[in-house]
Amino acid sequence: MAKVCWPYFDPEYENFSTRINPPRVSVDNISYPDCTLIKVDSVNKPGILLEVVQILTDLDLIITKAYISSDGGWFMDVFHVTDQQGNKITDNKTIDYIEKALGPNGYNMESVKTWPGKKVGVHSVGDHTAIELIGRDRPGLLSEISAVLANLQFNVATAEVWTHNSRIACVLYLNDNSTNLAVDDPTRLSVMEEQLKNILRGCEDDKKVGRTSFSMGFTHVDRRLHQMFFADRDYEGGGVTTEVDYPPSFKPKITVERCEEKGYSVISVQCKDRAKLMFDIVCTLTDMQYVVFHATISSDGPYASQEYFIRHMDGCTLDTEGEQERVIKCLEAAIQRRVCEGLSLELCAKDRVGLLSEVTRVLRENGLTVSRAGVSTVGEQAYNVFYVRDASGNTVDAKTIEALRKEIKDTIKLNVKKIPTSAKAPEANGWAKTSFFFGNLLEKFLA
Repeated sequence: MAKVCWPYFDPEYENFSTRINPPRVSVDNISYPDCTLIKVDSVNKPGILLEVVQILTDLDLIITKAYISSDGGWFMDVFHVTDQQGNKITDNKTIDYIEKALGPNGYNMESVKTWPGKKVGVHSVGDHTAIELIGRDRPGLLSEISAVLANLQFNVATAEVWTHNSRIACVLYLNDNSTNLAVDDPTRLSVMEEQLKNILRGCEDDKKVGRTSFSMGFTHVDRRLHQMFFADRDYEGGGVTTEVDYPPSFKPKITVERCEEKGYSVISVQCKDRAKLMFDIVCTLTDMQYVVFHATISSDGPYASQEYFIRHMDGCTLDTEGEQERVIKCLEAAIQRRVCEGLSLELCAKDRVGLLSEVTRVLRENGLTVSRAGVSTVGEQAYNVFYVRDASGNTVDAKTIEALRKEIKDTIKLNVKKIPTSAKAPEANGWAKTSFFFGNLLEKFLA
């Protein structure tokens, strides 16, 4: 079969086509009793599926079903969505945002007040400097990183931390303690970079050397973390398939087949359902230069079934065993990077320089290992979520939690929650309503 390459897109022609045939978006709360139906019809272009899924997941919507078709010059999507509690989307602000973001002027997001907390870049979250770190994970590493930043008088306003296959990746937004502005002094930045590199340098026999860099682009944070791990090749090695990294209840089943009639490769994914699963898969396929032409997504109770009809950007299918194995490993890693079992610790306190360093030090001294973390600041309040286990990778016992409560000062509110293995996203109490609490900042940015 001849190669069918992704068509060349002339920006002027694309803009002209969009003006003639602007995207059509509908939010339907009538057709189904248990979900909201979101339909998107648009001129096709590379990456459009990821853009749409990204907008929906940034709103913390749960995609229970989806039907995708983008063969040819037109893109058609149907999403069945609910909020985190399984209810329809009835909030007028959220509906208005969906219609604007997915509408005629939404994809460049210039006419829509975007969500700064989901972008990476020097100017992406007001007056903050964004830095990226990746290296070998070890107990207490996050505590060491935050201690260096506190000693240098950097305040961590927002951060996301993921770990997978003995590696750690972080995106942190910093500002100067005295000015609350981005740091542009090259000497201070150089000192910080050198000290962080020393922490990440790891063992001499580690073939992968830790890296730190200043983020200059404007990439979605979750996508950037996937890209950092992918570039770090975290999907390689025996650790990817061990039961330590992959709890049996979450281990995905991924297959690659060929659709001879249409000339597609068919990726089938079956695994435990969870929030942002579709985003993680579509993000990985897109960054691996694969185009999704058709897809069917469904959830049956706690399990998800997803099927993607894809070709490479050059029009080729996955014909070799090596290509198929690589895609399977990469998707498996992308799915597992968000998987957390054990306990989540939700902390709320008045923000101050050194707060993150203090909290992570207490976690380290109590023998807790952080598998994922999120840090956010709203006004003068700091909100931190840590997914933790003990040093052996087991669930933290009650005695350790009680000791932790005693050591945490009265000025810090601590909420401890067990992560249910069947939940799509860990439920939270009060301020942290999602697995990663950036969703509750939406109203602030839309106000």
